[in-house]
Amino acid sequence: MPPARRSSTASSKSAAAPADIPALHLTRFLPYRLSVLANTVSHTLAKLYEKRFGITIPEWRIIAVLGGGETMSAGEIAQRTAMDKVQVSRAISRMLDSALILRESGDTDRRKALLTLTPKALAIYAEIVPMALTYEEEVTDALSIDERAQLDTLLSKLQARADQLATRPAPVGAQTEPVEE
Repeated sequence: MPPARRSSTASSKSAAAPADIPALHLTRFLPYRLSVLANTVSHTLAKLYEKRFGITIPEWRIIAVLGGGETMSAGEIAQRTAMDKVQVSRAISRMLDSALILRESGDTDRRKALLTLTPKALAIYAEIVPMALTYEEEVTDALSIDERAQLDTLLSKLQARADQLATRPAPVGAQTEPVEE
């Protein structure tokens, strides 16, 4: 039996947005624009260090956060890099296999493994940082010095507000899973 046909009026009615809902222009929607910009920047940089050093974006973020000689747990790394724990765990596993990080038990809490960079990872860090800073300079060359300072201030304000909004309770009946963009 052939599939039932929908009338053209029924399908066009279901596709139309109700008149009382404002239009969302995705290309002008700030969360979308920030996400696209962040992805473009991250993936452009990733091409540089993935080809040269064989590391992924999550691995680079771990190297970057531990590069100052810090020792952290996987949970602290996840929090500092805004990556989820599964992503961090997978990256740590690959980095342990590649001898990029060392894992040691904590002095006060043996259950909490602390991670540090190996000399191999520190050498990668020393090479990538100038590349990353050069790329940052190239991206921000589109802005004047005053605009760069203003952007820094605005990003700090937006991050503080987003952090504030992230901690407020969800309205009753609201979706509980986070929505990206």
